Amino acid sequence: MSFINVQDLTFGYEGSLEKVFDGVSFHMDTDWKLGLIGRNGKGKTTFLKLLLGEYAYQGTITKKVEFDYFPFEVKDKEKLAIEIVNEIAPKVEDWEIIKELSLLHSDAEILYRKFCLLSGGEQVKILLISLFLKENHFLLIDEPTNHLDSKTKENLVEYLNKKKGFILVSHDRNFLDKVVDHIISINNTNIEIQKGNFSSWYENKQARDTFELTQNEKLEKEISRLEIASKNTANWSNKIEKSKYNTNNSGSSIDRGYVGHRSAKMMKKSKVIEKRIEKSIEEKSGLLHNMDRNDTLKIVPLETKKTPLIVANHLQINYENKAIFKEQSFVIEKGDRVAITGKNGIGKSSLLKLILGNEIPYAGNIKVTADLKISYVSQNTDNLKGNLKEFGAKHEIEESIFKAMLVKMGFSKQDFEKEINQMSEGQKKKVLLAKSISERAHLYLWDEPLNYIDILTRIQIEEAILAYKPTIIFVEHDETFVKKVATKEILIEKNK
Repeated sequence: MSFINVQDLTFGYEGSLEKVFDGVSFHMDTDWKLGLIGRNGKGKTTFLKLLLGEYAYQGTITKKVEFDYFPFEVKDKEKLAIEIVNEIAPKVEDWEIIKELSLLHSDAEILYRKFCLLSGGEQVKILLISLFLKENHFLLIDEPTNHLDSKTKENLVEYLNKKKGFILVSHDRNFLDKVVDHIISINNTNIEIQKGNFSSWYENKQARDTFELTQNEKLEKEISRLEIASKNTANWSNKIEKSKYNTNNSGSSIDRGYVGHRSAKMMKKSKVIEKRIEKSIEEKSGLLHNMDRNDTLKIVPLETKKTPLIVANHLQINYENKAIFKEQSFVIEKGDRVAITGKNGIGKSSLLKLILGNEIPYAGNIKVTADLKISYVSQNTDNLKGNLKEFGAKHEIEESIFKAMLVKMGFSKQDFEKEINQMSEGQKKKVLLAKSISERAHLYLWDEPLNYIDILTRIQIEEAILAYKPTIIFVEHDETFVKKVATKEILIEKNK
């Protein structure tokens, strides 16, 4: 057992006035399975790169292990998978590789296929076993579950439960709960480590936020009351002091010593109240800094009297004149929230594109109601470019509403100044989601909308869907999201 100690870590990007981290300190046990969480753009990937020594920083990072990063960059994807493993972990024998792969319920035959011909899930498995086979290495695992189907994720959970010592960046609540034993959260003002999984961390956060909100409200009232009392006391002191030089009704002089004593006593009371005000203000200033915005997102779907919106009978998607999934018959009514589920590569995205009106070869029948306005979120963010103003104008969405949605999702003023292609993957996905949420549509089609999206934003999106009840068809691998949001499920299975 050893520790990774971080002391007074300070870092900011060149040209930026804001610090990503400012004097943060903590330590981690190398046996801990840490889930790293935080809003998109808060510095999760930056933190991993600092551990890897890729950026210059102030402070110290002390450790007795070597760090490795997942996903490992494969330069020549034409090589066999086993050649990739041997490059990453050169001292490991073939039997050890096969044994490790078996822990992920994968057949050894994938080792003898070109890396580029493996599925996304198989590539993840190859890279993970390669890095875990290296001795005295502490693995930094960056979002391994994006695009993975539920079965592959189950295999990954089982595999990671047999390991110890890693940092896992993931926005999948269910996955984190099953895998990690500590949470490391990047907050607005610090980095904090708690024992437990995501659910226990979130429960603690909600309790702390509620306490701080209550305490903040209490202190505001207390400060207001004390300020009035201080002002009244000071006024009384001044009046008493002035009365020393007056005479009473009988014409005799006032006892100036007595009046001065009363005046001094009132002034002393005023000073005590002022100190209490200062103490309350200081206590109040320590609250709410790490509370994230959790504003409600607003979805305003277009109303329609037409229903059903979509009817499909014996529908199959064809590739090269061959049906890739079993026949599907379904009806989408107004208000339905439909999750399309199934293994990767089965045709889920193609089904969405067919509904959207793309030219996808198919057999059977599908009828989409005429004049149906559809808002679409694609998996891919590669084509995003320009700034947010240009993006909003191109898609004819109200700029103020669009930017308000992004602010609620955690965007800062600095983020608005960036070109979209310079944003993190999570921020790019938020741009697509904010566009869709800002649009008024009869039907929302979302293809893996939550990839790279932080957990707090996922919760906001869930709450918005449940509050405004849009008709939505989506593909998503976040099991918690599907369970909370979906009213129907279309399970796509491979055609035999």
